Amino acid sequence: MPATPKTPGASPAPATKIITDLTAPRSAVGTASYRCGNGGVITIQNLGRSLRVVGPDGVAEEFAASPANQSSRYQEAATHDAIVIDGREALVMKRGSTPQTCRR
Repeated sequence: MPATPKTPGASPAPATKIITDLTAPRSAVGTASYRCGNGGVITIQNLGRSLRVVGPDGVAEEFAASPANQSSRYQEAATHDAIVIDGREALVMKRGSTPQTCRR
């Protein structure tokens, strides 16, 4: 049986969906930007068992799940800074600063 030639204008394969919801199961890796109350923007990348957070100053920190078996509370080991993810909000707690709510 002869092969069917491709017709011009045929629709391409559907694009791969990128998951950016950080409340999704840990197997989902994604990145989301959050606007904070002070006008700054942070970027949070879900790495599964941890988060990589890039602050408005461009400095990246890694936060491990705390405790290790959950996916909404994260803590940075050296500074004890913490992030709590709740839906489209992230509560960012830094030592010596007032906690900030950041929203996607």
